[in-house]
Amino acid sequence: MTRTFKAACVQVNAQNDLAANTETACRLIREASAAGAEFISLPENVAFMGLNSKETREAAHPQSDHPSLAAFRDVALETGTWLLAGSLGIRLESGKLANRSCFIGPDGQVRTHYDKIHMFDVDLPNGERYRESERFDAGEVAVNTETPWGTLGMTICYDVRFPHLYRALAHAGAEIITVPAAFTRVTGEAHWHVLLRSRAIETGSFVMAAAQCGEHPGKRQTYGHSVIIDPWGKILADAGTEPGFILADIDMAHVSSARAMVPSLQHDREFSLPEKTGKVSAA
Repeated sequence: MTRTFKAACVQVNAQNDLAANTETACRLIREASAAGAEFISLPENVAFMGLNSKETREAAHPQSDHPSLAAFRDVALETGTWLLAGSLGIRLESGKLANRSCFIGPDGQVRTHYDKIHMFDVDLPNGERYRESERFDAGEVAVNTETPWGTLGMTICYDVRFPHLYRALAHAGAEIITVPAAFTRVTGEAHWHVLLRSRAIETGSFVMAAAQCGEHPGKRQTYGHSVIIDPWGKILADAGTEPGFILADIDMAHVSSARAMVPSLQHDREFSLPEKTGKVSAA
């Protein structure tokens, strides 16, 4: 197994135009591949950022005939790259939607997919309101899959605030973890880098977080700053706030060295949970 490779994260400013967004993402994939990337990750909602739930539902397709997924499969085959298709709105047989990340091989075949587990439902102090659960059904299955360089754990955006998911992926073998995102500017400025570095440090894994940037329909603002982080928590590349892509050389030997330095994955212990109470216990 080859243990070194060049990784890329593509950063976009998606709007409510599926075809145009897909064309932009494919162009950046080709550019990243030409720069040497063998594994490329795209952001959450890479093909469509809708004004409302109605637009999001209208832009969704079943996985079998999603035009953006078909384009990403074609460009993976064309470039011979491993491609993490951020996330797409996938219409399920029930008629509901999944916020789904698809992992595509260099043969253009979808190897596996992951449906976002944690839904972002929040009212921000600046008046922005998000109700992801109004658009998507939450996933229920954590997913690891194999790459030529090691095991990949798949997550999406708001999942990053739930460290037990990342620890579970690492315990199941994940050495690289993807976090495609459309992080809000407000929460991104406060928490983006520290959360992602924490997930890398806690699991001793590489973290690849491709992100949306700029302003979207409805004046929604995303933070950008796609990052690639090593298992010691060092940021190898940061995309800033404009569309484009970043590259980093990945040496998987750093996973074992980081985990040897701080072998916390070997030190989990069972413990009893505290009783729920609204009172503060005396010391």
